[in-house]
Amino acid sequence: MPVPSILFPADPLNPRRPDPHFAWEARLLRELGGEHHLVDHDALLAGHPEEAVRRVPRDCGPLWYRGWMLPSARYAGFAAALTARGGNLLTSAPGYAAAHELPGWYGVFEGATPPSVWIPSDGTAAPTPAELADAVARLGGTGPAIVKDYVKSRKHEWHEACYVPELADLATVGRVVGRFVELQGESLAGGVVLRRYEEFERADGTGRAADGAEGDASGAGGAGGAGGAGGRGGTGGVGNAGGPNDTGGDGRAVEVRVWWLDGRPILVGPHPDTPHQRVEPDLTHVPALVRRLGCRFVTTDLASRADGSGWRVVEVGDGQVSDLPRGVDASGLLASLIAA
Repeated sequence: MPVPSILFPADPLNPRRPDPHFAWEARLLRELGGEHHLVDHDALLAGHPEEAVRRVPRDCGPLWYRGWMLPSARYAGFAAALTARGGNLLTSAPGYAAAHELPGWYGVFEGATPPSVWIPSDGTAAPTPAELADAVARLGGTGPAIVKDYVKSRKHEWHEACYVPELADLATVGRVVGRFVELQGESLAGGVVLRRYEEFERADGTGRAADGAEGDASGAGGAGGAGGAGGRGGTGGVGNAGGPNDTGGDGRAVEVRVWWLDGRPILVGPHPDTPHQRVEPDLTHVPALVRRLGCRFVTTDLASRADGSGWRVVEVGDGQVSDLPRGVDASGLLASLIAA
């Protein structure tokens, strides 16, 4: 049975080397006896997948991707270009979209994650007042909420473009959503999502919201906390958004990132935003949900509610574009991928 190889983004300044952010994973993979190939992330984003994969050998067989976030449509082109060269991404385009975008996974995890509604969009226009009023009604009509798109939030513009103190105040809902859409621009992924605000435990012992904002290896294109899906740059952090009185500091939500392969947890570790926090989550009900989702390689980010009522799934993500915190032993994860 062919052993899967792993694709990494190339360093844009030295295309024969992995992007510096993923170089340590590539080194570890070599130490484990695995093989990697390089792709041009900028060409993928620009809609030139054939050019992006030209350094991937023909007939290379099964493949995983470990790299920067891609919009679902660009991932589909990526998969097709590799198929044309005799390669096979082990996460299909529909599977990627299901794990990467909230509407794809929410139905499975509903009840285990903060209540959410969404308004699809095929452009950069903000939802109409009527659309927002309908979405607010579907979310219960009152109480605080978080604004995001299908993939990312803008948690660092918390009061301006993320947090809605009261859904019944439709003028404020419209203002926050409008500013969010404006700042996202062409990076707006799928549409606008309203998520119920929930308080989670944080390192300083108080409550903090975890908004399900981001946590993928993202880019600097203007979406989400550390950048959007439209470029290269920092990485995001699922949840870990500030609460309504946030002033920064050490009060980050205590979150755990769990990596799953074929329904089994292969790594349980800290969230990239809080790499030094070590907690043990209650995963009792999560494996069944992950298996029901049916995606081979995914992550779930979990946080414990401040009222002590248990752990919540804050976000689900495609494992190929979820970030690994530095200092975590990823040897088991990579070994599992090349043995899959």
